[in-house]
Amino acid sequence: MRPLFRKRRRTGKRSVFIGGNNSGDISTGDTRVEMPPLVRMPLVVLLVSVLGVGAGWLYFDWLAPKLAPNYRTQFLIDTANGPDPKGIAAISTSLRKTVGNSGDHDALALRTFGGACGASDNTSQVVGFDVGNQQKITQAAGQVRADGKPTLVRGIVQAVEDFSQPFDRKARQVNRIIVVTRHGVDACEDDVSFVEKEIRERVGAAGLSLQFRVVGYQVPEGQHRTLDRMATAAEAPPPVYVKNAPDLARTLDWFSNVEPVLKGAQRIVSTLNATVTQVNTAVRATEEGRLDAADSTLRQARQAVNGTGPEFDDLTGRTKSAEARNVHDRAVRLREKQKQVVDAASQLLHTARAGTPLEPRRKVFQRAAAHYNDEVNGMNKLLADLRGKLAEPS
Repeated sequence: MRPLFRKRRRTGKRSVFIGGNNSGDISTGDTRVEMPPLVRMPLVVLLVSVLGVGAGWLYFDWLAPKLAPNYRTQFLIDTANGPDPKGIAAISTSLRKTVGNSGDHDALALRTFGGACGASDNTSQVVGFDVGNQQKITQAAGQVRADGKPTLVRGIVQAVEDFSQPFDRKARQVNRIIVVTRHGVDACEDDVSFVEKEIRERVGAAGLSLQFRVVGYQVPEGQHRTLDRMATAAEAPPPVYVKNAPDLARTLDWFSNVEPVLKGAQRIVSTLNATVTQVNTAVRATEEGRLDAADSTLRQARQAVNGTGPEFDDLTGRTKSAEARNVHDRAVRLREKQKQVVDAASQLLHTARAGTPLEPRRKVFQRAAAHYNDEVNGMNKLLADLRGKLAEPS
C-alpha cells in the first residue's frame, strides 16, 4: 500500500524520504539501496526479538503485578467414599456458602481428589484460577459425587503444581491451599515417611510462598496422627477437626474469609503503629526546638498513613459479612484518627516555627492521640474476638 503522505527531511543537498514505495528499500533522494535477503532476514529476526523482550519486560515487571489478585486460593476437597453418605453433601454446601463470601479480588480454584490408585483422574482441577468465578465453583461443588478411594497425597501434589503453571499471575499477598478431607490417610501410600518427604519436596520445589490450611471433617480418631504429620510436612498449622456440618461451614469460612480480614486489618494496624512512633519522635523534636528534624519525620508519617491504600482496597472487597464490615469500618475510623494525630502534630510544629506558645496546640495533639488510642483498643478487641471464633464449638 502506498503511504498517504511522504515526509521529506532536508539534509544538506539531498532528501531522505520516510515511507518509500518498496518494503525493505531505503530511499535517499534519487538513489535506492536494496537490502539483500541475507541481511534483511537477520535484521527482521533481531527486531522481533527486541520487541519480544520489551513486551515480556512490560508484562512481567509492570502489567502482571498490577493485574495480580490479592489472594490465590485453591480448595482441595475429598470426594472419596466415606462412612457417612451425607459427608460429601455437607462439604459441598459449606464450600458454596464460603465461596459466596470470598473477596472480590481473590482468584479461586477447585480441585477434588478420590478415585482409583494410579488412575490419571483420581484428582482433578474442576475449576481453574480466576477472579470472579464464584458461580462456577458453586455449580461445580453442587455436582460432585462420592467415589473411589482417598488419594490425598496425589491431590496435594497436583494442587501445589497448579500454582506453578507458566504465565500464572502470582498473588500479591497470599497463595494458599485449603484442604477439606474426610480421611487422614492415603489409600495408595501407606509409608507415612515417604508421604511427608513427597509433600515437603513438592512444596519446596514450587518456588513460592504457599500456605496450607487443613480441615478434617469426620476423620476417624485413629487417622489424626497421620494427617497431623502431613500438615507438618506442608508447613501448615495443625489440622482443625470438626464432626458436624455447622462446625465444618464455620471453620471453612473462617480460614477462607475471616483469616484474610484479620491479616489485612493487622497489616493496617502495624503500619499505623509505626506511624505513631514517627509522630511521637516528631513531637519530641518540636518541643526540643529541632524543627527541621520534626518536619522531615512528619512528612514520612504522612506518607505512611496514605500508603495503606492496597490493604483498605482488599478489606473493602471482603465486606460481605457483618464481621468483615465491622473490621473495615473500624479500620477506616482508625486511619482517620491517625490522620488527625498527624495534622495536630503538624500544627504544633507550625506554632513552634511561629514562636508562639505551644501549650494550646499540645492539648489538641494530646486529645487527638487519646482518641486514636481508644480506636486502637477497640480494633484489638474486635480482632481478638474474631480469632477466638475459630475455636468456638457450634
